Amino acid sequence: MASSVMTEEQSRPSLAAGPQKKRKRNPFLHNVIKHWMLYLMILPGIVFFIVFKFIPLAGSVIAFQKYQIFKGIWGSEWVGLDNFIFLFTYQDFYLVLRNTATIALYQLLFSFPAPIILALLFNEVRLMLAKRVLQSLFYLPHFLSWVVVGGIVFELLATQGVMNQIRGWMGFEPILYMQEERYFRTIVVLSGIWKEVGWGTIIYLAAISGINPNLYEAAVMDGASRWKQTIYITLPTMFPTILVLFLLNIGNFLELGFDQIFNLLTPMTYSVGDIIETYVYRAGVLQGQYSVTTAIGLFQSVIGFILLWIFNRLARKTEQGLW
Repeated sequence: MASSVMTEEQSRPSLAAGPQKKRKRNPFLHNVIKHWMLYLMILPGIVFFIVFKFIPLAGSVIAFQKYQIFKGIWGSEWVGLDNFIFLFTYQDFYLVLRNTATIALYQLLFSFPAPIILALLFNEVRLMLAKRVLQSLFYLPHFLSWVVVGGIVFELLATQGVMNQIRGWMGFEPILYMQEERYFRTIVVLSGIWKEVGWGTIIYLAAISGINPNLYEAAVMDGASRWKQTIYITLPTMFPTILVLFLLNIGNFLELGFDQIFNLLTPMTYSVGDIIETYVYRAGVLQGQYSVTTAIGLFQSVIGFILLWIFNRLARKTEQGLW
């Protein structure tokens, strides 16, 4: 009986010891400690976006001020939406906006699919040495600045350039391509494709290399040709990558880049080639209209966000998207 009582007493928890609390481990901190090398690798990218993307957002307040550089943000006069009213009533702004939207649409229709097509063509090259040589040749233009590329374009399309020499051999008169409005947008799109198409294939080739080879083997056993393998295996597998890159591009729809247009633009092609970035350069940097140009930049960002939100909602119907 005593032993049974002793057993019951020993089995009871000691009140003096108190409740034992388990130490909860922070999952995020544990993950950082475990994979600290990976977090160290992405640290420069995080710092870049904080310094050059998030902190400058505070400067957007200039769009609602009559900013004066010597008074600064805190001392400048607050004017509300006056800069936006001036912007939308300024006649040249609609010309600039139309040129930007038109060139952006051309690039979306022709420049965006170009790396996809080239990646599919690279995937069909069976000789590895030839594939690497071709890839290197297509990658090289990406490392040239637009100053160099612009000079090459002007030389090729000059009166004594290669294109006009070919026209001369065929009995045609030379054309001043860089002075003709009807050729400018085509030149912009083609020069952009030539410079960036090879570099753009890197992500798509990585997506293709991740496809399970068993899918192709099964397709070959079913008698599928190379074309059908591309249509029914390669492209559907690449679709998530294509969709993500498309959404990233559509978010920058009105941001064509200053370097290319500035180096290809001539006084004769301003009516079709003057875009938001070149207008901001003239009005903001050369004329010192900081408030108006900041309002333009804010307008670009809002339009890009709206387009990104709309197309992301459409992408969610295919169970894909950025968020």
